[in-house]
Amino acid sequence: MAKNKNTKTVMDKDGIDRCLTRIAYEILEKNKGMQNLVLVGIRTGGIYLAERLQKKISGIEGGKIPLGILDVNLYRDDISASNKKQPLGETKINFSLDDKIVVLIDDVLFTGRTIRAAMDALIDFGRPKMIQLAVLIDRGHRELPIRADFVGKNLPSSLWEAVRVDLVEKNSVDEVVIEEGT
Repeated sequence: MAKNKNTKTVMDKDGIDRCLTRIAYEILEKNKGMQNLVLVGIRTGGIYLAERLQKKISGIEGGKIPLGILDVNLYRDDISASNKKQPLGETKINFSLDDKIVVLIDDVLFTGRTIRAAMDALIDFGRPKMIQLAVLIDRGHRELPIRADFVGKNLPSSLWEAVRVDLVEKNSVDEVVIEEGT
């Protein structure tokens, strides 16, 4: 991605990979393995991170963990307040969530509204035993009482800054940047 003078890279490819490796081990440690565990990535950045975590966990445990994709746009409580309408993406959860430990995965945790919408959407697919949250970046500024169980990096930021996670699957580069004045 093009950089301007108000952009600062705070995590590179190796940093992202280290964070995901640590999160994979933390997920397995907390859940005592991968039995009854499923991963669900929130569209779009969460999908790529979920795929990477699936590979890491499978490599550690030697089995394949179910992976789903969740689009939360229909569940957002701020759709009417937003001037930019997000196109609907595909939700793909081809397995039961009943009595499963669902690890919901997103790139950035900010106000908590996306995660609230994701939890509402998940309940429409079944009744999980537990929902856990894994995020690459937690930037603070919560508007709802939501916290992540697994965090790659806490990145305190001001409200006038934007945190952008670029992943090679979408943007040809792995990095986390802070953009000032946006």
